[in-house]
Amino acid sequence: MAARISGVTIPAEKQVWVALTYVHGIGPKTADDILATAKVERTVRVKDLTDAEVGRIQEYINEHLTVEGELQRIVSGNIKRLKDIGSYRGIRHKNNLPSRGQRTKTNARTRRGRKITVGGTAKKVASKT
Repeated sequence: MAARISGVTIPAEKQVWVALTYVHGIGPKTADDILATAKVERTVRVKDLTDAEVGRIQEYINEHLTVEGELQRIVSGNIKRLKDIGSYRGIRHKNNLPSRGQRTKTNARTRRGRKITVGGTAKKVASKT
């Protein structure tokens, strides 16, 4: 039985603390906090959870956390606000550059994309005069 939590089907074969991290906005620490509050053993497999345990986990997430689509809307709204007010961080987001102070002379390839070579790399052939 695959459990659905916050609209995400979490893998049935994994331990519940790992499976919870498949939900956007829940990491290992938050997953442990959820399970401690819901009184569920962290190492039990998702397929072995009872409906009551799944219900307690879902209830805690609904009451205390912002996850999945709502979290993504909030984050994209924050980035849009930074762009609109023209802050330094907003400009970095607009230009697809790192916004947290990393160097860009080297590295930063993930953010900037594939390297574009500038200048002629072919050897100039001497012309006969």
